[in-house]
Amino acid sequence: MDNAGIEEMFEGLGPVSIRRMFGGKGVYHQGLIVAIDLRDEVLLKADELSGPEFEAAGARQWVYQNKKGTPVPMPYWSVPDAAYDDPDEMRKWVRLAFEAAVRANAKA
Repeated sequence: MDNAGIEEMFEGLGPVSIRRMFGGKGVYHQGLIVAIDLRDEVLLKADELSGPEFEAAGARQWVYQNKKGTPVPMPYWSVPDAAYDDPDEMRKWVRLAFEAAVRANAKA
């Protein structure tokens, strides 16, 4: 997704910065990473609290294969389909991503 599209997606959260990273882009709000854009798909940050909400909404967790071929689940989930057509719904999901980023930062 182009940067303008990403910024529009996160309007309900506030200003974001977008930085290139490992073949994609990182999306940051208030200095915390809230999403990644990988292969033209935006994936939102989630954790043990918000992950089940993403799953219940039909989102998929990003899982990659390590060098040994073992699947490694990452803390990023696809945007639920309903959010693309509803700004209020999108606002909900990007806020959940920011809340997960805040919790992750507090643990660090």
